[in-house]
Amino acid sequence: MEADVSQLGADALLNALDPEQREVALAVRGPVCVLAGAGTGKTRAITHRIAYAALTGVVDPARVLALTFTVRAAGELRGRLRLLGGAGLGTGAVRATTFHAAALRQLSYFWPRVVGGRPPRLIDSKLPLIGEATRVLRLQPGDGGLSDIAAEIEWAKVTQVRPDEYVAAAARAARPAGPLGTDVVAALYDTYERLRRERQLIDFESVLELTAAIVAENRQAADQVRASFRYFVVDEYQDVNPLQKLLLDVWLGDRDDLCVVGDPHQTIYSFTGATHRYLTGFAAEFPDATVVRLVRDYRSTPQVVAVANRLAGQAAPLAAQRPPGPEPVLTAYDDEIGEAEGVAAHARSLIDGGLPAREIAVLVRINAMLERFESAFAAVGVPYQVRGSERFYDRPEVRQALMLLRGALRGRLAGEATGPLPAEVRDVLSGLGLTPAEPSGGGASRQRWESLAAVAQLADDMHATRPGAGLEEFVAEIQQRAELGHAPVMDGVTIASMHAAKGLEWDAVLLPGLVEGIMPIVYARTPEAVEEEQRLLYVAVTRARERLFLSWAAARGPGSRASGQPSRYLAELGPVAPAGTRLRDNPRSGPVRRRHGG
Repeated sequence: MEADVSQLGADALLNALDPEQREVALAVRGPVCVLAGAGTGKTRAITHRIAYAALTGVVDPARVLALTFTVRAAGELRGRLRLLGGAGLGTGAVRATTFHAAALRQLSYFWPRVVGGRPPRLIDSKLPLIGEATRVLRLQPGDGGLSDIAAEIEWAKVTQVRPDEYVAAAARAARPAGPLGTDVVAALYDTYERLRRERQLIDFESVLELTAAIVAENRQAADQVRASFRYFVVDEYQDVNPLQKLLLDVWLGDRDDLCVVGDPHQTIYSFTGATHRYLTGFAAEFPDATVVRLVRDYRSTPQVVAVANRLAGQAAPLAAQRPPGPEPVLTAYDDEIGEAEGVAAHARSLIDGGLPAREIAVLVRINAMLERFESAFAAVGVPYQVRGSERFYDRPEVRQALMLLRGALRGRLAGEATGPLPAEVRDVLSGLGLTPAEPSGGGASRQRWESLAAVAQLADDMHATRPGAGLEEFVAEIQQRAELGHAPVMDGVTIASMHAAKGLEWDAVLLPGLVEGIMPIVYARTPEAVEEEQRLLYVAVTRARERLFLSWAAARGPGSRASGQPSRYLAELGPVAPAGTRLRDNPRSGPVRRRHGG
């Protein structure tokens, strides 16, 4: 609907909003906190607020800094503001970016002027340096262990914990000790930091730390930043960590033109240092703040919203705005193999019924479960794609593909005849391993093929809508998509972790593996951790627009002892019944019955 109000006046902007969104748009000055439930149009509300403030002369769009947590979210903000147009919005004057990108830009600018010399080099990954630290300390943690150590170092740095404080801080936060123990992790953290400083390297956390230090300690830098940005908007504020909050406070100074938007029920990254306390405590930090709650859910049917509300136990539940849909289905299976087969059969049935495969997702709690469903989908001939949390355009094979496509464009002779765009793109990608048939296996080779196939699919889509488009237009389209963070969507069922699904949505969502030890995960031992697991399930449920399938399995494999128990969260939803039974509004009643297969 944004395009309908493009270039129109401020009143037209307000007319396009519901009452709560309109309240957000009208709150153009001072501290504003928007508590936005899943599917309630938070991006719409904050973009219209920025546009209304610009159109009414309250703010210069060039002085707005809108902060997000992903490149995709930043791209969506920029795209919607361009569609709204007017008051300079259509020219992209608003700076919508991630915390890290904004900080890195400032650090690169101020370092030569404040510190002197070239800025330290940014490392893309901590793993090589951590690997060297393990060799210095004569340890052999293995590849998986390196990733766990990196996660602990990142948690420590964003929560402002130094190496000599790590052991005590990890104990207070009930961090899993892991096979190495917290003493060894602390030693590795200390060695990593020493090696990093000796080589004049910075990681992503250092970017935030150093930028905050420069702005806090150098008056000229502070004045310049605060003159450049006077109007702050922070999306997904429940995911802010202490280091990001420190930087935001430094940017703000003594001003309060800050609008934050978030949902405490979608706090699912506490293990990385994120905390919803800044969101829930916003009114205490800013006593004059305007607080608006968005509760009208435009994404999901009343049946899906009812499940979400029971999981969240909200005092102000979401109110579904869509027409009714099918009841969610909760199924018990004898074993995990039967569950995977049943999930694949459900997906096959939905596709045969006319639902596009790209509108179906299978979301699991842990990555170790992915392969089981890959095999089941391959067995029934259902196309699928495995989605990770990494950015699509940062994948090595995608970068290689773009490089070769640009090379093919530069190497073309003037006036040289070319074939259809899809054939030309596939010819280039075949050199990287794209084959007409899907690979039979999974893992890294499968992901590489999927990435290349997704690029080829983009060429098919462009040719279908713009038959005359050539390679030059295609390369420009991909570059724009990379800037906006718009990854291509393949015509296959998405298989992903619940965490990786944050911010996405599908017509049908299947949630298998809802057993104790998986949901909640076995290492969720504190009440806070158990609550976060329930929030994660809430996030997974609210990814569904129309159809929702939940399931659990009593045993690991056929003939194994039935030791699995349904997730405690399912008790909030109703009795576990045979396949095909609908969820009713009678929680905590009825016996548990099991079914094998699908």
